[in-house]
Amino acid sequence: MGRADARRAQAQESRRAAKSGGIRRLFTWKKLLGAFFGIVLLGMGAFGALYLYVDVPAANAMAERQSNVYKYSDGTVLARTGKGVNRQIVDLDEVPKKVQHAFVAAENKTFYKDQGVDLKGTTRGVLNTLSGKGKQGGSTITQQYVKNYYLTQAPTVSRKLQELVISLKIDQQMSKDEILAGYINTAYYGRGASGIQAAAQAYYGIDAKDLNVSQGAYLASVLQAPSQYDWNSATDTGKKLVKERWAYTLRNMVEMDWLTESEKAKLKFAHPQKPKPAAGMEGQTGYLVEAANKELEKQGVSAADREAGGWTFTLTVDKKRQQALEKAVDDQLESKLDRKGNKVDATVQAGATSVDPKTGKVVALYGGEDYIKHYISNATRQDYQPASTFKPLVLASALENESETQDGSLIGLNTVYDGTSKRPVVGSDTPFAPQNQDDRSYGPISVQKAMNSSVNSVFAQMIVDVTPAKAKETALALGVPDKNFPERPAVTLGTMNASTWDMAGVYATLDNHGQKVTPHILQSAEHRDRTVNPEKPKREQAISRASADTVTKALTGVVDAGSGGAANSPAYDAAAKTGTSEDNKSAWFAGYTPELTTVVALFGEGDGGRKQVSLTGTANSGRASGSGFPARIWADYTLGALGGGSGKTFDLQDVERGEVPAPPTPSDTPSEEPSETEEPTPSDTPSQTPSETPSETPTTPAPPTISPPATTPPTSPEIPPLPGDDDGQPGERPGGNGAAQQ
Repeated sequence: MGRADARRAQAQESRRAAKSGGIRRLFTWKKLLGAFFGIVLLGMGAFGALYLYVDVPAANAMAERQSNVYKYSDGTVLARTGKGVNRQIVDLDEVPKKVQHAFVAAENKTFYKDQGVDLKGTTRGVLNTLSGKGKQGGSTITQQYVKNYYLTQAPTVSRKLQELVISLKIDQQMSKDEILAGYINTAYYGRGASGIQAAAQAYYGIDAKDLNVSQGAYLASVLQAPSQYDWNSATDTGKKLVKERWAYTLRNMVEMDWLTESEKAKLKFAHPQKPKPAAGMEGQTGYLVEAANKELEKQGVSAADREAGGWTFTLTVDKKRQQALEKAVDDQLESKLDRKGNKVDATVQAGATSVDPKTGKVVALYGGEDYIKHYISNATRQDYQPASTFKPLVLASALENESETQDGSLIGLNTVYDGTSKRPVVGSDTPFAPQNQDDRSYGPISVQKAMNSSVNSVFAQMIVDVTPAKAKETALALGVPDKNFPERPAVTLGTMNASTWDMAGVYATLDNHGQKVTPHILQSAEHRDRTVNPEKPKREQAISRASADTVTKALTGVVDAGSGGAANSPAYDAAAKTGTSEDNKSAWFAGYTPELTTVVALFGEGDGGRKQVSLTGTANSGRASGSGFPARIWADYTLGALGGGSGKTFDLQDVERGEVPAPPTPSDTPSEEPSETEEPTPSDTPSQTPSETPSETPTTPAPPTISPPATTPPTSPEIPPLPGDDDGQPGERPGGNGAAQQ
């Protein structure tokens, strides 16, 4: 190597040495330590600024949204309603302590000691997010609560940092119990259930307060992967994993001294029940919920209060009796209708209300074929006439007011009236001459027989004897609504408007010996922040016991020997009245046993509910009437609702027999038809041949106790009296049949 080459090599070495020394001087340990602390301080400053900048926000909309739960009287769930969320918030003290511990053991053993955050887990979560691995990473219960309650599920760095800061603040502001309650009430458990109450119902069909340790451990385990760990839809791997998670939870409980080893050894894996479809509004559910909501508004729970969610509404409806009523309608009516192929059948609407006559509790209700298809509840609608089911109320008013006939005889069951069809009433400023069913004339007939056969002319005269004003006063006291209710003789045929709900209350009052019964469907309304105790109906005496019991006696005759024969059964003691409005637009059967009052009705509905049409031809059975389909539905339901029957009988006191004057000479006495064999029309055939001779009726027919009839009663025995079930011509009519316009 020459001198020139040596100098060049030496120069290069000098430059390398100088460069190396410069780097060492730049990265001395002092400088590195200073940089580290600088970064730490910068990070602390940034975090401090972030801590000050990020406030605890208001809860997100979904976190506070809850469903309402409607239950049958036995506590089983009828329906859940809400804005797409199946959640009920419960207080932590409603959740068993060991179940609380199961959640902590599964998710965050250090929960009761930590500061609300897991820095290591959060850092891992941020890194996973930056690297595209999604939401992986550990979080404390506090962090998960913050994410569910205040933030969103978005897998972003900003959301994760917010979660960290808010968790620290929440841990300072709230107790551990408050945080745990918030967590278990907002977490999603699968099966559409948000919150532990909904989860307990979805997986085990019980309330959260009734969960045991094994069930709680499963619910705590399923939170990690709800869709993967749901036992009934999980793969073999999913089942294996959730069992391992369940066992892990229990081991942690033992480790934390929340469970003993011996207790753990006795536990078996709590297999959940099969998933059930969420209860919707189809079938009768919507009608029941609607009726409850209307009552809630009367009790001070507004629609806005209700829609905020979080309520548990318990209804008075008996699940078994509700099922019995639905089955009776299906078996006795719907199975016989051809709604698609028969124009009349397509218009038929059935409604029913069944009430406990001692308490007024609505135990069953039928609103229509399907709430989704027909939103108008046929149980509570008030746009149809109750027809002849009103006649017992005319008798009740006569008894209550100690009314007398035109010749001064006290009205009772034995009192004799003139049953001539189209007979003009006597003593009224408003002329009225209604036609009996099929224009049949009965001649002299007792009130009992007239009730059995629903003789229009008799009750037309009776309401005049009572006065329409007093009859209306009695009816309103019993519970008939004041809808289209003029004080005219025609109202004796039930020309006002009422629902099956209304008439069930009226007949329940008669059943309850005259003590007022007001139907109600709400048993309780509970919210975690508020409890509403339904107002108890007043129990005043609407009419005297003697009056009510006398009417009941009359109505037992309708079942035993009249138009209510379809309900005659040795399995129970029954009283009832049939009714069919003008042109067969509605058909009713209102009846009761000592334990149960039920009103069933059919309505002819056309043009989407805007028009009332005739029921004649329903199921190709000719003339529709209360003694037909409604009576058969009533009898079928009552037998089922009473569990096959009942030995209880009516306890009747002071039954008013009425006054019957001594008969005049035979030559002046129009004779009542002697035949006791009745020939009901095909659509009106009772289950057995009714007898026309109640035990109270004198063996010798007495003359009418009213002024001589305008039309001579028939004396020929060729036309026997029939069980009546039609109101004929309900209105005061101009011209014809002896009637005139008012």
